[in-house]
Amino acid sequence: MHYFILALKKYAVFSGRSRRAEYWYFVLFSTLIGIGVSILDAFIYGLESDAFVTPGLFISLAMMVPSIAVGARRLHDVDKSGWWMLLWFIFIIGWIPLFVWAVRAGTTGPNRFGDDPKQEEYGTEESANPDPPHPHLDIP
Repeated sequence: MHYFILALKKYAVFSGRSRRAEYWYFVLFSTLIGIGVSILDAFIYGLESDAFVTPGLFISLAMMVPSIAVGARRLHDVDKSGWWMLLWFIFIIGWIPLFVWAVRAGTTGPNRFGDDPKQEEYGTEESANPDPPHPHLDIP
């Protein structure tokens, strides 16, 4: 949940880099919230409703900018421009490289988009710190 909140705090920050954990936890929690709100919409408006303006619509619109921002920062971590996010518009074929880049480890050390987020948080390696900070304390 720490990484989801961190991504929301960087609501419209398209510069810098995001770790895999930040990206995938954001995807996980935004998907779970979307499913929960869809179930709530079904209870409130019914499955056969013609209602257009629902809480699900507002949640989807509210999550659009942070999802694009965290996706761009994730691409920056693998040394790709955020403009590669436009591959989402190419049905299935464009999704494959975006998925591969999202699961691939980021470049070690600084790249043209900023410092390595793993080095900023833990030093050179995550496992190098025998007593890493708790992820829910000291949220930047």
